[in-house]
Amino acid sequence: MDKIILTGDRPTGRLHLGHFVGSLRRRVELQNSGEFDKIFIMIADAQALTDNWDNPQKVRDNIIEVALDYLSCGIDPAKSTIFIQSQIPQLCELSFYYLNLVTLSRLERNPTVKSEIAMRGFETSIPAGFLTYPVSQAADITAFKATVVPVGEDQKPMLEQTMEIVRKFNSVYGETLVEPSILLPSNSACLRLPGTDGKAKMSKSLGNCIYLSDSSEDVRKKVMSMFTDPDHLKVTDPGKIEGNTVFTYLDAFCDDSHFAKYLPEYPNLDALKDHYRAGGLGDVKVKKFLFAVLEEMLAPIRERRAMYERDIKGVYAILEKGSAAAREVAQRTLDDVRESMKINYFSDSQLIEEQDRRFKEKK
Repeated sequence: MDKIILTGDRPTGRLHLGHFVGSLRRRVELQNSGEFDKIFIMIADAQALTDNWDNPQKVRDNIIEVALDYLSCGIDPAKSTIFIQSQIPQLCELSFYYLNLVTLSRLERNPTVKSEIAMRGFETSIPAGFLTYPVSQAADITAFKATVVPVGEDQKPMLEQTMEIVRKFNSVYGETLVEPSILLPSNSACLRLPGTDGKAKMSKSLGNCIYLSDSSEDVRKKVMSMFTDPDHLKVTDPGKIEGNTVFTYLDAFCDDSHFAKYLPEYPNLDALKDHYRAGGLGDVKVKKFLFAVLEEMLAPIRERRAMYERDIKGVYAILEKGSAAAREVAQRTLDDVRESMKINYFSDSQLIEEQDRRFKEKK
Protein backbone atom coordinates (compact mmCIF):
# COMPACT_ATOMS: atom_id res chain seq x y z
CA MET A 1 0.00 0.00 0.00
CA ASP A 2 1.25 3.49 -0.86
CA LYS A 3 2.16 5.80 1.99
CA ILE A 4 0.01 8.89 1.50
CA ILE A 5 -0.36 12.10 3.50
CA LEU A 6 -3.41 14.37 3.54
CA THR A 7 -3.30 17.59 5.50
CA GLY A 8 -4.38 21.20 5.13
CA ASP A 9 -5.76 24.40 6.65
CA ARG A 10 -8.94 26.44 6.63
CA PRO A 11 -8.33 29.74 4.78
CA THR A 12 -9.51 32.03 7.56
CA GLY A 13 -6.45 34.29 7.37
CA ARG A 14 -2.70 34.31 7.13
CA LEU A 15 -0.95 31.39 8.80
CA HIS A 16 0.90 31.96 12.07
CA LEU A 17 3.57 30.32 14.21
CA GLY A 18 0.96 28.04 15.77
CA HIS A 19 0.28 26.55 12.33
CA PHE A 20 4.00 26.36 11.64
CA VAL A 21 4.97 24.34 14.71
CA GLY A 22 1.69 22.42 14.85
CA SER A 23 1.85 21.00 11.34
CA LEU A 24 3.43 23.12 8.59
CA ARG A 25 7.07 22.67 9.59
CA ARG A 26 6.50 18.94 9.89
CA ARG A 27 4.82 18.83 6.47
CA VAL A 28 7.92 20.25 4.83
CA GLU A 29 10.11 17.71 6.65
CA LEU A 30 7.85 14.84 5.59
CA GLN A 31 7.68 16.14 2.02
CA ASN A 32 11.46 16.18 1.78
CA SER A 33 12.00 12.89 3.59
CA GLY A 34 11.29 10.77 0.54
CA GLU A 35 9.32 8.34 2.73
CA PHE A 36 5.91 9.06 1.20
CA ASP A 37 4.55 8.19 -2.21
CA LYS A 38 2.07 11.07 -2.37
CA ILE A 39 1.37 14.20 -0.36
CA PHE A 40 -1.91 16.13 -0.69
CA ILE A 41 -2.23 19.55 0.95
CA MET A 42 -5.72 21.04 0.97
CA ILE A 43 -6.89 24.60 1.34
CA ALA A 44 -10.21 23.83 3.05
CA ASP A 45 -12.36 26.69 1.78
CA ALA A 46 -15.61 24.69 1.87
CA GLN A 47 -15.07 23.97 5.56
CA ALA A 48 -14.23 27.62 6.18
CA LEU A 49 -17.60 28.56 4.68
CA THR A 50 -19.45 26.58 7.38
CA ASP A 51 -18.91 29.48 9.79
CA ASN A 52 -18.20 32.21 7.22
CA TRP A 53 -21.16 31.48 4.95
CA ASP A 54 -22.23 35.13 5.01
CA ASN A 55 -18.78 36.43 4.10
CA PRO A 56 -17.49 34.37 1.15
CA GLN A 57 -15.21 37.21 0.05
CA LYS A 58 -13.17 36.73 3.22
CA VAL A 59 -12.60 33.07 2.39
CA ARG A 60 -11.92 33.91 -1.26
CA ASP A 61 -9.26 36.49 -0.36
CA ASN A 62 -7.55 34.17 2.09
CA ILE A 63 -7.04 31.38 -0.45
CA ILE A 64 -4.04 33.17 -1.93
CA GLU A 65 -2.71 34.12 1.52
CA VAL A 66 -2.58 30.48 2.61
CA ALA A 67 -1.09 29.39 -0.72
CA LEU A 68 1.66 32.00 -0.38
CA ASP A 69 2.38 30.84 3.17
CA TYR A 70 2.63 27.24 1.99
CA LEU A 71 5.02 28.03 -0.81
CA SER A 72 7.15 30.42 1.23
CA CYS A 73 7.59 27.81 3.98
CA GLY A 74 8.92 25.27 1.53
CA ILE A 75 5.93 23.30 0.27
CA ASP A 76 7.08 22.26 -3.22
CA PRO A 77 4.35 21.75 -5.86
CA ALA A 78 6.71 19.32 -7.61
CA LYS A 79 6.57 17.07 -4.52
CA SER A 80 3.19 17.92 -2.97
CA THR A 81 -0.24 18.39 -4.55
CA ILE A 82 -1.75 21.65 -3.32
CA PHE A 83 -5.47 21.92 -4.07
CA ILE A 84 -8.63 23.85 -3.15
CA GLN A 85 -11.30 21.78 -1.41
CA SER A 86 -14.34 23.29 -3.14
CA GLN A 87 -12.89 22.40 -6.54
CA ILE A 88 -13.21 18.69 -5.74
CA PRO A 89 -16.99 17.99 -6.00
CA GLN A 90 -16.44 14.30 -5.22
CA LEU A 91 -15.84 15.28 -1.59
CA CYS A 92 -19.42 16.52 -1.25
CA GLU A 93 -20.84 13.23 -2.51
CA LEU A 94 -18.66 11.19 -0.16
CA SER A 95 -19.76 13.39 2.75
CA PHE A 96 -23.39 12.75 1.86
CA TYR A 97 -22.93 8.99 2.03
CA TYR A 98 -20.90 9.14 5.25
CA LEU A 99 -23.62 11.14 7.01
CA ASN A 100 -25.68 7.94 7.13
CA LEU A 101 -22.98 6.34 9.29
CA VAL A 102 -22.90 8.99 12.04
CA THR A 103 -25.51 9.91 14.64
CA LEU A 104 -26.36 13.46 15.64
CA SER A 105 -25.47 12.75 19.27
CA ARG A 106 -22.02 11.48 18.25
CA LEU A 107 -21.31 14.66 16.32
CA GLU A 108 -22.42 16.79 19.27
CA ARG A 109 -20.07 14.86 21.59
CA ASN A 110 -16.98 15.51 19.48
CA PRO A 111 -14.69 17.53 21.82
CA THR A 112 -13.20 19.64 19.01
CA VAL A 113 -16.64 20.54 17.65
CA LYS A 114 -17.93 21.33 21.15
CA SER A 115 -15.07 23.70 21.90
CA GLU A 116 -15.37 25.40 18.51
CA ILE A 117 -19.13 25.84 18.99
CA ALA A 118 -18.56 27.41 22.42
CA MET A 119 -15.81 29.69 21.08
CA ARG A 120 -18.07 30.97 18.30
CA GLY A 121 -21.10 31.36 20.56
CA PHE A 122 -23.40 29.31 18.36
CA GLU A 123 -25.28 27.79 21.35
CA THR A 124 -28.44 26.24 19.83
CA SER A 125 -28.08 28.06 16.50
CA ILE A 126 -25.45 25.71 15.11
CA PRO A 127 -25.15 25.68 11.32
CA ALA A 128 -25.68 22.09 10.18
CA GLY A 129 -22.62 22.36 7.95
CA PHE A 130 -20.47 23.26 10.92
CA LEU A 131 -21.80 20.42 13.05
CA THR A 132 -21.05 17.91 10.31
CA TYR A 133 -17.52 19.23 9.84
CA PRO A 134 -16.00 15.91 11.10
CA VAL A 135 -17.87 14.03 8.37
CA SER A 136 -16.56 16.42 5.74
CA GLN A 137 -13.07 15.90 7.08
CA ALA A 138 -13.51 12.14 6.85
CA ALA A 139 -14.42 12.58 3.18
CA ASP A 140 -11.29 14.66 2.60
CA ILE A 141 -9.01 12.08 4.20
CA THR A 142 -10.54 8.97 2.67
CA ALA A 143 -10.90 10.44 -0.82
CA PHE A 144 -7.13 10.41 -1.15
CA LYS A 145 -6.65 7.11 0.72
CA ALA A 146 -4.45 8.91 3.22
CA THR A 147 -2.48 6.60 5.49
CA VAL A 148 -1.05 9.42 7.62
CA VAL A 149 -2.59 12.73 8.73
CA PRO A 150 -0.22 15.14 10.52
CA VAL A 151 -2.22 17.48 12.78
CA GLY A 152 -2.07 19.34 16.05
CA GLU A 153 -3.37 17.73 19.23
CA ASP A 154 -6.64 19.70 19.08
CA GLN A 155 -7.58 17.82 15.89
CA LYS A 156 -7.11 14.36 17.39
CA PRO A 157 -10.88 13.87 18.12
CA MET A 158 -11.62 14.66 14.47
CA LEU A 159 -9.25 11.95 13.27
CA GLU A 160 -10.77 9.48 15.72
CA GLN A 161 -14.18 10.17 14.23
CA THR A 162 -12.78 9.59 10.73
CA MET A 163 -11.49 6.22 11.89
CA GLU A 164 -14.96 5.35 13.22
CA ILE A 165 -16.54 6.24 9.88
CA VAL A 166 -14.00 4.16 7.96
CA ARG A 167 -14.58 1.12 10.20
CA LYS A 168 -18.36 1.46 9.96
CA PHE A 169 -18.28 1.82 6.17
CA ASN A 170 -15.97 -1.16 5.70
CA SER A 171 -18.01 -3.33 8.07
CA VAL A 172 -21.24 -2.60 6.17
CA TYR A 173 -20.03 -2.42 2.57
CA GLY A 174 -16.77 -4.37 2.57
CA GLU A 175 -13.12 -3.29 2.74
CA THR A 176 -13.06 -0.15 0.64
CA LEU A 177 -11.70 2.79 2.63
CA VAL A 178 -8.22 3.19 4.11
CA GLU A 179 -8.04 3.88 7.83
CA PRO A 180 -5.55 6.71 8.53
CA SER A 181 -3.15 7.11 11.42
CA ILE A 182 -2.55 10.41 13.19
CA LEU A 183 0.89 12.00 13.36
CA LEU A 184 1.25 14.46 16.25
CA PRO A 185 4.16 16.89 16.69
CA SER A 186 7.10 15.19 18.41
CA ASN A 187 8.04 18.33 20.36
CA SER A 188 5.61 18.68 23.29
CA ALA A 189 5.91 22.48 23.10
CA CYS A 190 4.45 22.28 19.59
CA LEU A 191 1.29 20.43 20.55
CA ARG A 192 -0.46 23.72 21.24
CA LEU A 193 1.57 26.91 21.00
CA PRO A 194 0.12 29.61 23.27
CA GLY A 195 -0.66 33.12 22.11
CA THR A 196 1.75 35.96 22.77
CA ASP A 197 -0.56 37.04 25.62
CA GLY A 198 -0.16 33.71 27.39
CA LYS A 199 -3.63 32.45 26.50
CA ALA A 200 -3.85 28.73 25.80
CA LYS A 201 -4.15 29.02 22.03
CA MET A 202 -2.75 31.32 19.37
CA SER A 203 -5.83 32.63 17.59
CA LYS A 204 -6.52 35.24 14.93
CA SER A 205 -9.71 36.29 16.72
CA LEU A 206 -7.80 36.96 19.96
CA GLY A 207 -5.15 39.03 18.16
CA ASN A 208 -2.31 37.15 19.85
CA CYS A 209 -0.57 35.73 16.79
CA ILE A 210 2.81 36.10 15.20
CA TYR A 211 2.17 35.59 11.50
CA LEU A 212 4.64 33.95 9.14
CA SER A 213 4.33 36.99 6.89
CA ASP A 214 4.85 39.59 9.65
CA SER A 215 7.58 42.13 9.07
CA SER A 216 10.72 41.98 11.18
CA GLU A 217 9.57 45.03 13.13
CA ASP A 218 6.14 43.53 13.81
CA VAL A 219 7.74 40.35 15.12
CA ARG A 220 10.07 42.37 17.35
CA LYS A 221 7.18 44.35 18.85
CA LYS A 222 5.12 41.23 19.50
CA VAL A 223 8.02 39.38 21.11
CA MET A 224 8.95 42.32 23.34
CA SER A 225 5.34 42.57 24.58
CA MET A 226 5.04 38.82 25.30
CA PHE A 227 3.58 37.48 28.52
CA THR A 228 6.24 36.11 30.90
CA ASP A 229 6.12 35.58 34.67
CA PRO A 230 3.95 38.32 36.23
CA ASP A 231 5.85 37.95 39.52
CA HIS A 232 9.24 38.47 37.90
CA LEU A 233 9.29 42.21 38.53
CA LYS A 234 13.02 42.77 38.99
CA VAL A 235 16.02 41.22 37.28
CA THR A 236 17.11 39.83 40.64
CA ASP A 237 13.76 38.09 41.25
CA PRO A 238 13.62 34.33 40.67
CA GLY A 239 11.38 33.54 37.70
CA LYS A 240 8.97 30.81 36.70
CA ILE A 241 9.45 28.86 33.50
CA GLU A 242 6.09 27.09 33.63
CA GLY A 243 3.43 29.16 31.89
CA ASN A 244 6.06 31.62 30.68
CA THR A 245 5.25 32.17 27.02
CA VAL A 246 8.76 33.25 26.04
CA PHE A 247 10.27 30.02 27.27
CA THR A 248 7.51 27.97 25.65
CA TYR A 249 8.46 29.56 22.33
CA LEU A 250 12.13 28.87 22.98
CA ASP A 251 11.26 25.23 23.65
CA ALA A 252 9.53 25.13 20.26
CA PHE A 253 12.05 27.00 18.14
CA CYS A 254 15.59 27.18 19.53
CA ASP A 255 18.46 24.70 19.64
CA ASP A 256 22.05 24.77 20.91
CA SER A 257 23.35 26.37 17.71
CA HIS A 258 21.32 29.52 18.44
CA PHE A 259 23.16 30.00 21.72
CA ALA A 260 26.53 29.85 20.03
CA LYS A 261 25.41 32.60 17.65
CA TYR A 262 23.26 34.88 19.79
CA LEU A 263 23.82 34.10 23.47
CA PRO A 264 27.25 32.45 23.81
CA GLU A 265 27.41 32.82 27.60
CA TYR A 266 24.94 29.93 27.83
CA PRO A 267 25.62 26.47 26.36
CA ASN A 268 21.96 25.55 25.93
CA LEU A 269 18.36 26.30 26.90
CA ASP A 270 18.56 24.34 30.15
CA ALA A 271 21.32 26.64 31.38
CA LEU A 272 19.27 29.72 30.46
CA LYS A 273 16.27 28.34 32.32
CA ASP A 274 18.36 27.58 35.41
CA HIS A 275 19.63 31.17 35.52
CA TYR A 276 16.11 32.57 35.10
CA ARG A 277 14.78 30.38 37.90
CA ALA A 278 17.59 31.42 40.23
CA GLY A 279 17.19 35.14 39.52
CA GLY A 280 19.56 37.61 37.92
CA LEU A 281 18.25 37.28 34.37
CA GLY A 282 15.89 39.89 32.93
CA ASP A 283 12.95 39.29 30.61
CA VAL A 284 14.26 41.75 28.03
CA LYS A 285 17.44 39.76 27.46
CA VAL A 286 15.49 36.53 27.02
CA LYS A 287 13.02 38.20 24.65
CA LYS A 288 15.84 39.65 22.53
CA PHE A 289 17.26 36.16 22.22
CA LEU A 290 13.87 34.76 21.18
CA PHE A 291 13.52 37.49 18.58
CA ALA A 292 16.92 36.57 17.09
CA VAL A 293 15.88 32.91 16.92
CA LEU A 294 12.55 33.72 15.24
CA GLU A 295 14.11 36.21 12.86
CA GLU A 296 16.62 33.62 11.64
CA MET A 297 13.72 31.32 10.78
CA LEU A 298 11.28 33.89 9.39
CA ALA A 299 13.64 35.99 7.25
CA PRO A 300 14.02 33.41 4.44
CA ILE A 301 10.26 32.73 4.57
CA ARG A 302 9.63 36.44 4.00
CA GLU A 303 12.07 36.48 1.08
CA ARG A 304 10.40 33.52 -0.64
CA ARG A 305 6.95 35.03 -0.07
CA ALA A 306 8.05 38.28 -1.73
CA MET A 307 9.22 36.26 -4.73
CA TYR A 308 5.90 34.45 -5.10
CA GLU A 309 3.94 37.66 -4.57
CA ARG A 310 5.53 38.95 -7.79
CA ASP A 311 3.86 36.11 -9.74
CA ILE A 312 0.34 35.68 -8.35
CA LYS A 313 -0.90 34.29 -11.67
CA GLY A 314 1.71 31.56 -11.35
CA VAL A 315 0.47 30.72 -7.84
CA TYR A 316 -3.10 30.34 -9.11
CA ALA A 317 -1.78 28.10 -11.89
CA ILE A 318 -0.21 25.86 -9.24
CA LEU A 319 -3.54 25.66 -7.41
CA GLU A 320 -5.47 24.91 -10.61
CA LYS A 321 -3.08 22.13 -11.62
CA GLY A 322 -3.14 20.63 -8.13
CA SER A 323 -6.93 20.73 -7.99
CA ALA A 324 -7.21 18.93 -11.33
CA ALA A 325 -4.87 16.19 -10.12
CA ALA A 326 -6.79 15.88 -6.84
CA ARG A 327 -10.11 15.50 -8.69
CA GLU A 328 -8.79 12.50 -10.59
CA VAL A 329 -7.70 10.73 -7.40
CA ALA A 330 -10.95 11.54 -5.56
CA GLN A 331 -13.01 10.27 -8.49
CA ARG A 332 -11.29 6.88 -8.34
CA THR A 333 -12.16 6.60 -4.64
CA LEU A 334 -15.74 7.68 -5.30
CA ASP A 335 -16.03 5.00 -7.99
CA ASP A 336 -14.87 2.41 -5.44
CA VAL A 337 -17.39 3.69 -2.88
CA ARG A 338 -20.27 3.61 -5.37
CA GLU A 339 -19.37 0.05 -6.35
CA SER A 340 -19.22 -1.08 -2.71
CA MET A 341 -22.57 0.58 -1.98
CA LYS A 342 -24.07 -0.98 -5.12
CA ILE A 343 -25.08 2.35 -6.61
CA ASN A 344 -22.84 2.11 -9.67
CA TYR A 345 -25.81 1.27 -11.86
CA PHE A 346 -24.54 2.28 -15.29
CA SER A 347 -20.98 1.00 -14.96
CA ASP A 348 -22.09 -2.42 -13.68
CA SER A 349 -22.61 -4.39 -16.89
CA GLN A 350 -23.32 -7.57 -14.91
CA LEU A 351 -26.25 -5.87 -13.15
CA ILE A 352 -27.75 -4.71 -16.43
CA GLU A 353 -27.34 -8.16 -18.03
CA GLU A 354 -28.92 -9.92 -15.05
CA GLN A 355 -31.89 -7.55 -14.92
CA ASP A 356 -32.36 -7.81 -18.67
CA ARG A 357 -32.33 -11.61 -18.48
CA ARG A 358 -34.67 -11.66 -15.45
CA PHE A 359 -37.36 -9.64 -17.12
CA LYS A 360 -37.08 -11.52 -20.41
CA GLU A 361 -37.58 -14.77 -18.51
CA LYS A 362 -40.81 -13.42 -17.02
CA LYS A 363 -42.39 -13.17 -20.44
